[in-house]
Amino acid sequence: MRNQLFITIISIILAAKVQVRSASPQFEVRVFADLGGNATLPCQLPSKDTMFFGATGIRVKWTKVAEDEAFNEDVLLSMGFHKKTFGSFEDRVSIVNSDSDDGSILITNIAMQDAGKYQCELINGMTDVVQEVHLEVQGGLKDGVVFPYHLRVGRYNMNFTNAVRACLEQDAVVASSDQLLDAWRGGLDWCNAGWLSDGSVRYPITKPREPCGGAKNGPGLRSYGLQNRRSLFDVFCFSSALKGTFYWLVQPERLTFAEAVQACLDDGAQIAKVGHIFSAWKLEGYDRCDAGWLADGSVRYPISRPRKNCSPTESAVRFVGFPDKTQKSFGVYCYKAEQ
Repeated sequence: MRNQLFITIISIILAAKVQVRSASPQFEVRVFADLGGNATLPCQLPSKDTMFFGATGIRVKWTKVAEDEAFNEDVLLSMGFHKKTFGSFEDRVSIVNSDSDDGSILITNIAMQDAGKYQCELINGMTDVVQEVHLEVQGGLKDGVVFPYHLRVGRYNMNFTNAVRACLEQDAVVASSDQLLDAWRGGLDWCNAGWLSDGSVRYPITKPREPCGGAKNGPGLRSYGLQNRRSLFDVFCFSSALKGTFYWLVQPERLTFAEAVQACLDDGAQIAKVGHIFSAWKLEGYDRCDAGWLADGSVRYPISRPRKNCSPTESAVRFVGFPDKTQKSFGVYCYKAEQ
């Protein structure tokens, strides 16, 4: 209750307009970080303003800024000894110098989605200093995307040979252990074990919890080691950059699966595969809040800008399921290969 009251009070204080006595000019800096590493985003009051501040006086507000203000993300609120982090930044962000007037923050375990523009606001009731920092993330999967896959019949139903075939049918290949490691560093968290190209079976965990290898084990790749290739698991596939166009086919009515396949053919394309939707989402930022048929009979939709009713907490390809193919409840995603 006390923590909630603090959050309410600090939100009101930081959202309120303050009387500016000596506004410092806004400026911008650029910070580079490696995927999976740490980054310090600087924010400090000009020296002439520091005499009025102590450990309990400075108020700091950090925000990750989107093109549309409605999608801005709170990162950190700080007032004296009280601090609160939010969303995907929870437990990953901290004030660098908690006993000074320095509002710089440290972000740990950097993911690709952390890249972007951040705004720092330092407030004391008399002075309001705003600074912008651009964070650029280097390394990782630049020309492809790793995604988990399972068959219509359910999880843990593929031996190694069938796993290879399943990825190929989705215009992908079985991912390597290095590719899965990069995907984990980029934020991939998946609690089902899958085949990798060397015949090993692993799964990536960024948020440890009991059903997924134990809450006390740290983040990382959980490994079953090399397995008998007749054993049954899911698979992690790797899809490279698209060599064509992935798109939502505008139709006046919802379609059955057979109608969806034909609609794409009538448009000079083919019904899109799972590898296509993941590549379009991850590498091209494709965003559409409409569930559509794909070639394997699954229904999915890609969200790169989380919002209410459309994957509100994370950027992801949302999986609706494998519905009855005669069900007339969905649209379709098509793929037109380059000629």
